[in-house]
Amino acid sequence: MLDKLTGVFAPRPSTGPHKLRECLPLIIFLRNRLKYALTGDEVKKMCMQRFIKIDGKVRTDITYPAGFMDVISIDKTRENFRLIYDTKGRFAVHRITPEEAKYKLCKVRKIFVGTKGIPHLVTHDARIIRYPDPLIKVNDIIQIDLETSKITDFIKFDTGNLCMVTGGANLV
Repeated sequence: MLDKLTGVFAPRPSTGPHKLRECLPLIIFLRNRLKYALTGDEVKKMCMQRFIKIDGKVRTDITYPAGFMDVISIDKTRENFRLIYDTKGRFAVHRITPEEAKYKLCKVRKIFVGTKGIPHLVTHDARIIRYPDPLIKVNDIIQIDLETSKITDFIKFDTGNLCMVTGGANLV
């Protein structure tokens, strides 16, 4: 959400791993949330110097869509952030340690068998992982190592587990 006083127009996120309504452009994150820049031009200069990483990859697009559970790292200041929702469903900036910045939690959206019988797994941020653990089902949470993009652990979708509700019609 943007406040009413900043102007009429907001930067539209580029196409990417997250849906349009479920993401935050990088320019909004750096300029409006962290206050590291005053103008969009300053954000562009920061990105073009390749200081900003999202999920371990350098991103130079200022409208790149950062979404739920994304790890944003700023090399120059050695800071790491994870985008999560607050209690009202808005994006909150959550600082994390460098150890936490090495992994990411992803929800399994779809499992299918590809060509030559190879099982594939699709996550909420459009990652496709081949040869997943056969015990992983849809709606489970997987922990991905960001350097290797391999599954390190998974949590079953089960009664009694801690969860974060991100959307749905029957929220009260």
